[in-house]
Amino acid sequence: MPDLPEHSDISLHGWIGSLSEPWRSYALLMRLDRPAGTWLLFQPCAFGVFLAPLSISFLQRIMWLFIFFAGSWTMRSSGCIINDLWDRNFDALVERTKMRPLASGAITPAQAIKLLALLLFISLILLLLLPPFCWGLGIIGLLLTGLYPTAKRFIDCPQLVLGITFGFGALISYASIMNAISIPAVCLYVGVIFWQIGYDTIYGFQDIKDDQKIGVKSASLLMQNHAKLFISSCYLLTSSFFLIAAFLEKSSVYSLLGLFPGIFWLFFQVIRLNPKSPALCLYQFNENVSIGWVFSLGWIFVCFYHP
Repeated sequence: MPDLPEHSDISLHGWIGSLSEPWRSYALLMRLDRPAGTWLLFQPCAFGVFLAPLSISFLQRIMWLFIFFAGSWTMRSSGCIINDLWDRNFDALVERTKMRPLASGAITPAQAIKLLALLLFISLILLLLLPPFCWGLGIIGLLLTGLYPTAKRFIDCPQLVLGITFGFGALISYASIMNAISIPAVCLYVGVIFWQIGYDTIYGFQDIKDDQKIGVKSASLLMQNHAKLFISSCYLLTSSFFLIAAFLEKSSVYSLLGLFPGIFWLFFQVIRLNPKSPALCLYQFNENVSIGWVFSLGWIFVCFYHP
């Protein structure tokens, strides 16, 4: 592979760099070099598992989490392949993405589609391990995964579609335990949507110049002159809906305390935000993985707190 540009989103460190072709390109196509997206897809699943009332044990919840982690891995990789198939011509014009396997020609569309079919088959098997009530939700999630790449062409805030898609695991994981969707679960889902709109807008600040050049729409481009106000609004809505979900499910103000460390970290991120620094924006995007783990611990506290 040729030398990577300074702001490439590809990482060849560790075991990825030791792979021979075409395995390295397949790994890069699946984003195995950058697991942040997989964790950010998985964490809402964890939120949903621990929002559900105390009807199952902690060990049973952990068993569900293994299934959702595997599903997050296959669906995140599937989503990346779908995205890259749609965007391969655009990606070739963007400094950060021009060395992606499809954009650079290291992988052909036919090869990518075969890998996509395999990943979707594995995802289907994992979906069938869930209660039948979740099967329809899983199909909706798959359709949403295919919708996001088109959203960048038609709406000014495609991050909304991404948030709706990425947050869907919160509903499915809750439903897998409760065999139903409740108002607290919907509040959790809405909170996750705004969290993901916020951090993906930060991520998109890296590409503003290229997006303007090629005509791709994004919230980052739309809100570049009001970055802190927009991100803080998203995070305020995230915090509010998380707290509402926890209170409605537990009916205890004290159970909300576990969520405040994550909330404080979100707003500390806004204070440090500089949309004109691509390196800082990438760092803060990845920082949301750590914030997600803090929220996961918070939801465990919400689940098991007894006044």
